[in-house]
Amino acid sequence: MLKTILTFIFVFGLIVIVHEFGHYFFAKRAGIMVREFAIGMGPKLLSFHKNGTTYTWRLLPIGGYVRMAGLGEDSQELKKGMPITVLLNERNEICKINISKKNVFNGLSLVVSDYDLIDRLFITGYVMGNEKQQETFVVNHDAMIIEDDGTEIQIAPRDVQFDSAKLSRRMMTNFAGPMNNFILALILFTIVVFMQGGVINMNSTMIGEVQKNSVAAQAHLTSGDIITQVNKQKVKTWSQLQKAIAQNGTKQATLTVQNHNTTRQVTLTPKEEVIERQKVIRIGITPAKDPSFFAKIKGGLELTISNSLLVFKALGNLITDFSLNKLGGPVSIFQMSQTAASQGIETILMLTAMLSVNLGIMNLLPIPALDGGKIVLNIYEAIRKKPIDKTKEGILTVIGFGLLMLLMILVTWNDLHRYFF
Repeated sequence: MLKTILTFIFVFGLIVIVHEFGHYFFAKRAGIMVREFAIGMGPKLLSFHKNGTTYTWRLLPIGGYVRMAGLGEDSQELKKGMPITVLLNERNEICKINISKKNVFNGLSLVVSDYDLIDRLFITGYVMGNEKQQETFVVNHDAMIIEDDGTEIQIAPRDVQFDSAKLSRRMMTNFAGPMNNFILALILFTIVVFMQGGVINMNSTMIGEVQKNSVAAQAHLTSGDIITQVNKQKVKTWSQLQKAIAQNGTKQATLTVQNHNTTRQVTLTPKEEVIERQKVIRIGITPAKDPSFFAKIKGGLELTISNSLLVFKALGNLITDFSLNKLGGPVSIFQMSQTAASQGIETILMLTAMLSVNLGIMNLLPIPALDGGKIVLNIYEAIRKKPIDKTKEGILTVIGFGLLMLLMILVTWNDLHRYFF
């Protein structure tokens, strides 16, 4: 169980953190403030602040998130009538605001009567001990605010908010998360191909492995043998070889085999086996692999593309014939992690790569609250030359998020029922 849990944390955590890092990286390049980059969820364990971003390590080791300025992901930080403590710098500007109940520093205590941390950057309040006297303080552009849970993040003036960046950079920031998932999948699939020693070469009839106690083993076929003819019928590719063996059936066959500079005739009788409820004719050999560096790189790319096409095919099937059984949530990922953990690192990497492709494609669906929905709004803005009304965007986002949460609850319940009841 511990191995399964660690595998789940690795798989789920890696694909989410890599996704979020894509948003983080391009947001920073676009001049958008990333207020927080969190690894994990839940209560904060550790944190540090650097270059406008607070990096936090949180209790639950599942995924992570980024908080970009101006995307409505922050709760209302200040409220009128709220007691706060502020720290002033040498220019009498507020450089730190404590809205938590923790006594983090010794500063000036205020009860907020008015404020603006976006445009005019000020706080007006009653000084504690003198509730009849109001004072107004300028807030430093890079002032820090200490939230309820003690997390210290930078305030977000308008010039560093998401909407202040150029449209092209905002669109790239939205696309960067899914893009990173595709890059991660490509890297992991390529690593797996390297671990496997190369890519199966279907353009050759060279034998890679001979199964023990198989028809081929009994006929003394060995790795490196090249089959050039089946019953005097020439074969040049593995597909042609498979077809010739299948056509021969279970009758005795004569193979012409080359190895280095020698040619020999091998006689054997293929066997009929049932694999996944289908009858197949086999002699017990597998094709050789192309171990070249280029072939391995190409193999990683082909695996990424083929798995992407499988996801699109599954989405099409889901639209035409919807069923919750065709969807999987965290419970399904946990079950797959259990299987992968028992089969080794290669299977774990394959699972991570496949799920990364899934996450990348699913996030590009044109659904409000997903990256794809945000990109659609970016395209809409580019066509109309002005952004969609914020109220309408907010309504669409809430509806999209609500539907996604409902679907996630249904999928999770279905997974629990499928696996445990």
